[in-house]
Amino acid sequence: MHGLAVAVTSIPDRCLSFQVIFTGCEDEENRLENPHGGAMWARIPITALVADEPLDEMPPPLPTHFAQPWDCSSRNFEVMALDRTSSSPWLCKVDGEFYTGKYYMTVDYTGTEIADDPAQHKQSHILELTNGKFKGAIVALPNNRVRVTSPAMWVTGKGAPDFIPSQWLHSAEKHDSYMDWETTFDNLYNNENTEK
Repeated sequence: MHGLAVAVTSIPDRCLSFQVIFTGCEDEENRLENPHGGAMWARIPITALVADEPLDEMPPPLPTHFAQPWDCSSRNFEVMALDRTSSSPWLCKVDGEFYTGKYYMTVDYTGTEIADDPAQHKQSHILELTNGKFKGAIVALPNNRVRVTSPAMWVTGKGAPDFIPSQWLHSAEKHDSYMDWETTFDNLYNNENTEK
């Protein structure tokens, strides 16, 4: 059935799910007797979504652990679109194979011990697979399963990057200098105030 995904839900230890409004436009011949138009369904799993694109055939069902390798880590999240990433294809690793993908948005989790731990933090990049046997499937992949291409901006790397994610928290206010108010409030006008 044709529908529009209009909202996303994140529940810990589950895959992303979506609020869908059905249009019924797949049955144009009986559009006046459309039983689905305007009906809504909450929390449809990402594995039930297929791109709104002409497809020769529907993709086979994509197991959840391939469509979204990591479950949601929090109910608290932000949806954002990463600039300079949506115009070119992404490389997506799904079930050990590489596919190209069309970027839609990113879900970034926060507010739990796992989501806010630098060693465990994951984002879910929402993409439409655009080639191969899963063409049309919607996936939510973390950083280590994707690579962004942009021929005008950089040469796309090959192989594993030679870095690991940061294991450290970075914070200015835990520094010992914050015990000294003069250092803490050493702003642009500090010298003007002492000269008066």
